[in-house]
Amino acid sequence: MAKAISAAGKVIVDKRTVKPSYIVKPGDVIEIYLADYITVVKVLSVDEKLLRNNPEDAYEISGKHLNAN
Repeated sequence: MAKAISAAGKVIVDKRTVKPSYIVKPGDVIEIYLADYITVVKVLSVDEKLLRNNPEDAYEISGKHLNAN
């Protein structure tokens, strides 16, 4: 699903549209455009062990709001 969303141009990282091949880095701010909402997420870690054991500690949701467009 993530691949399809980014291929459709609905994923913005640091104000740039990214392709599915984009490698996420700590500190990236990701805007995800889904249906009527925009979800903004900040990547805190890409450590595989952390992602496996506590994935919710690897990111922070900065906001979710209605898409005005």
